[in-house]
Formats: sequence, structure tokens, C-alpha cells
Amino acid sequence: MHQSSKWRGKSWGTLGDSITAANMYQPIVSEALGFARTVNYGQSGCPVTAGGDRDYGATVHMARKMDFTLDCVTVFAGVNDYRLAKPLGNRRRRDDVHTFHGAYATLIESILTNNPDCRLNLWTPLHRDKDGFDIYRANEAGHRLVDYVEAVRELAAEYALPVLDLYAESGFNKLTLPFLTSDGLHPNEAGHRRIASMAVSFLERL
Repeated sequence: MHQSSKWRGKSWGTLGDSITAANMYQPIVSEALGFARTVNYGQSGCPVTAGGDRDYGATVHMARKMDFTLDCVTVFAGVNDYRLAKPLGNRRRRDDVHTFHGAYATLIESILTNNPDCRLNLWTPLHRDKDGFDIYRANEAGHRLVDYVEAVRELAAEYALPVLDLYAESGFNKLTLPFLTSDGLHPNEAGHRRIASMAVSFLERL
């Protein structure tokens, strides 16, 4: 793979859940784009939204703890908010970190307030089919996975942030999940290569 002059020698921070914590797509992207330093803030099993027994690793909290000198920051989360039935909340109530909208807006503002020069970008959740939770089933809060995806898209538009729409364009679906994941949720090596290939071309154009 070639190295892009845009990111060569730069730093990249990845926020997210277990898919990010696995640290499998990052080395591929880093090698291809020439990042000198990659910092992984992924927290397995944790949602974006604050509250509950997984609050320690909520992405909104991790965003406050991150290095604010990073050149590029990626947020790849939301699938656990769906599984844990986190409320979507009201888009006008940005101060409520116990809702998905509020927590996600708070993390965006935290990062950009402390590091306005970084290239913040948002990645939507992938499709899933595990433990009876797929793209069709509504969770206990009455929301489907796509509702969280739409929230990410809306927030990205509001803050003029680039979106890597893995939900719509990755090719992860009910037919390919057995090939691209180990359990219908977590990408295997082939799945991480698929994510990385999309991320490379996406980050190159920022």
C-alpha cells in the first residue's frame, strides 16, 4: 500500500466499542496512510451514552480523557446503545448525556472545543445479527439500529463532519455477516480488512 502525504507522520485517535478495542482495522489503515501514532480509546461492550453499569467506558467520557493534540479523530460507536436500549433523546436537549443524541453531541463539542484543528469524523454502526438483535428488531426503548445510525448522520450534518456510512455501504448484511464476522457482530479478519479498505479511501479525501 502507498503512503498518503496528507497523513504521513500525523496522529490518529480511535474512539469506539469492542470493534475498535480489538485494534485490527487500525494497523492496516495506519500502514496505508502513514500515521506515525495511533491511540486506541475503544472500550468493549460500552455505549456512547452515559449511565448504567458500563458508564466507566462510555464514549462520551472517553472523549473527555483523550489526547487533544491528535490530528485525526474517529468515532465508531452506537451499536451497543441499540443493544442496551439507550434512549435516543431530544435533539434540542444537548446537555443530557444519558441520551444518545445528548451524549454524542457532548463528545463532539468536547473534542472540537479542546482540539478545533483536528479532523473529526464519524463512522456509523455496522449491521448486526446476534442474540436476536438485528436491523429489524426494536429494542426495549422502541428503537431500531437504523435510528441510532440516523442520529449519527444528523449530528454529522449539523456539525459539518464527514461520515463513513458503514451501515449503508460496507456490505455487512444478513448474507455476508457469517463471512465478515465471528458471531454476527464482531468483525473477523476479513471484516476488519473490509472496514480498513473503506476507511483508507475515506480518510484520504478529507
